[in-house]
Amino acid sequence: MAKEPASEVLAVEGREVQITHPDKLYFSSQARISNAEEIVVDDAPGLAWIVNLGCIELHPHPVRSGNLEHPDELRIDLDPVPGVSWDDVRRVALEVQALLKEVGLRGWPKTSGSRGMHINVRIEPRWTFPEVRRAAVALSRAVERRAPALASSKWWKEERHGVFLDYNQNAKDRTTCSAYSARPLPDARVSTPLHWHEVPDCDPADFTIFTIPERFAKIGDPHAGMDGGPGSLETLLEFADKDEAAGLGDAPWPPHFRKTEAEGPRVAPSRARSSVKKPPRVKMPLVVIANSPDKGAALAGLERWKSKHSQIAPLLATDDVLVDSMRGRSSTWTRIRVNLRHVPEARRPPQETPDPDDDPTREWRKKKAEKKGKE
Repeated sequence: MAKEPASEVLAVEGREVQITHPDKLYFSSQARISNAEEIVVDDAPGLAWIVNLGCIELHPHPVRSGNLEHPDELRIDLDPVPGVSWDDVRRVALEVQALLKEVGLRGWPKTSGSRGMHINVRIEPRWTFPEVRRAAVALSRAVERRAPALASSKWWKEERHGVFLDYNQNAKDRTTCSAYSARPLPDARVSTPLHWHEVPDCDPADFTIFTIPERFAKIGDPHAGMDGGPGSLETLLEFADKDEAAGLGDAPWPPHFRKTEAEGPRVAPSRARSSVKKPPRVKMPLVVIANSPDKGAALAGLERWKSKHSQIAPLLATDDVLVDSMRGRSSTWTRIRVNLRHVPEARRPPQETPDPDDDPTREWRKKKAEKKGKE
């Protein structure tokens, strides 16, 4: 299976490198913020080797192994909030295409293999990771202004609506799945490169491990020419300058990144303190509905909550239901919250014990709090 032409450095999480591998396979220890050696694959035997280890879904960094500090790819990750239709994802993708054309860049679309879409842009490797991310923030905000009812550049889930343009996928250490990676869904969907004329009518369910071989044999790789003309980020960075001049500072970074001087408070609006020296932001009336390592059990809990509050459930908008994938030090779970902003205050139900209420980190947080209290 062909690999994404964009990047050579592949992250293979949790794999020890002191194992037998093809002679030509080598490793890089500089692609990430954290200290880790990662596999660099540039031939078929290397690809077969990592697939044999069970690494079916591959996540390449947006750099070449010979220049790890300067990405050669701008990544636009279209991530729909729960309940948003695939049609809206396609419409936002076409808005992105139009904007890219205006700034002299060419986007290469592909399905994510899940609910979203990726648009990758080959760029000259002249800019650092922070500069590429800054360009991505400017692009996300520009698309949101062009399609405010469809697109969102807001980092905090409680502020999002429609299709989120995840600019932080351009931060160093972040990766997206490669083209032709199989995804962990029941129908074995594949992240599939597309021609732009396919975007308005494509259906991600059509692209699976069973259909892609025939498609590839018939039409080849729609991204085969991706390396032909790398573009410049100068115009997008000029957009960023204008945003900053208008008072728009840096957008929030992922939590494990060092806070920048231009970044606003790194706290969800609903948890923001009133002492922040900025115009007060409305705190969202959020209630936690379910916590469970089993996403299906958490979603079932949401349905029970809706049945219990049948007079309120019809008032909720699609993006009022927040399904969060939570990560602890050694565990993951699903948290479901409901934003009651569209429910009259007098009718809002209070916070109840989540059902189910299985937060794997609760015991650890309790012990940590007790230990802190004894100090």
